[in-house]
Amino acid sequence: MGSFFKGCEHPRSRWSKCPHPYTVRYRSAAGRQVEESGFATQDKAIARLTEIYNAKKAAPRGQAKADRIARYGSMRFEEYSTQWRAGQRDLGPASVAHLESLLNIHLLPLLGSRRMNTFDHKVVEGFLQILERNGVGLAAQANAFDKLKAILLDANRLGLFDDNPVAGVKPPQYDPQRVVIPSPGQLRQIRTAGDDGFRLVCDLMSGCGMRNGEAFAVNLNNIVADDIYRITEQVNRTTCQYERLKHRKTGEYRDVPLPARVRDTIEWYADQHGTVDGYLLRHPGDPTRTFPHYHIANQWQRIKKAGQVDIPDGMVVYGMRHFFASNCLTHGIPITDVAEWMGHRTIDITFKIYRHLMPGSISKAAKTLNLDLTT
Repeated sequence: MGSFFKGCEHPRSRWSKCPHPYTVRYRSAAGRQVEESGFATQDKAIARLTEIYNAKKAAPRGQAKADRIARYGSMRFEEYSTQWRAGQRDLGPASVAHLESLLNIHLLPLLGSRRMNTFDHKVVEGFLQILERNGVGLAAQANAFDKLKAILLDANRLGLFDDNPVAGVKPPQYDPQRVVIPSPGQLRQIRTAGDDGFRLVCDLMSGCGMRNGEAFAVNLNNIVADDIYRITEQVNRTTCQYERLKHRKTGEYRDVPLPARVRDTIEWYADQHGTVDGYLLRHPGDPTRTFPHYHIANQWQRIKKAGQVDIPDGMVVYGMRHFFASNCLTHGIPITDVAEWMGHRTIDITFKIYRHLMPGSISKAAKTLNLDLTT
């Protein structure tokens, strides 16, 4: 309902005897915090709060919506998006940087001054057409549309629009190229083409499906069984600190298969280079710091430039993680398990990227199903 207090230095136990007036604090129908002062007694302060409460309760439900429309409808998109962005508390530092980049480069220059109550599907369509005319890549278009959609859906929940402004708008059709995956023979050459840290990262990504940053945070203490590794954290590219996993809350983890060869590599590296609190990979020049992302990237570029290793055209370091998915799926491991081990947000992501690695699955299913039908 609200609260009352005194702004003087007297403790609460002395309020009834001190001469200072009471102040009441409450939220208006529009959600703003309001303070009123000058109440001589506690009873008068409570009576005022009761009056406000009863007025809110008696007001028609539509009044609150009208107040929201009045407050937010005339707000500029830039101001509204700033408030919306402050509420995205689940985002990690890298995701925050990506969000701000999309806002500053694509959304605010084109939509920043527009009032929220003027958005409709034509405005959204026009925004996408301008991105196309400006030669913005499809991936960036898709990401910008996703963020605009999230902001406008938030406004729609407040009742700012009669019709959802993104309803019926076709998103940019971004179709990522097929992943480039090394063959087992190529992987054997690649893993030994760099230094010991490079070999360890290769084995962790190709054998356990780790992301780059997760491999950089490998810890001897996370071997929870002879054939299970527990991924608990990653080295964040932006902060260069150990942080929570992507799409996971702090403290959450995922257990992944630990092939014997990968376990051997972990133990071999620990014997050769030692550990720091269980961590194997540390900054080459300062063991008190985390392993830098650029160390592997620089080696990868040198290996490719030297041309002495058979690397598939278009392959990037992430291709070693793709090898893990390929290895799983071509050996009949369910895609649901693969999605869990790789830490994808949904199985749809796994299916979209790796569906082509399951050739003949329908034909195989037809033959299997036919066995009992013909007996």
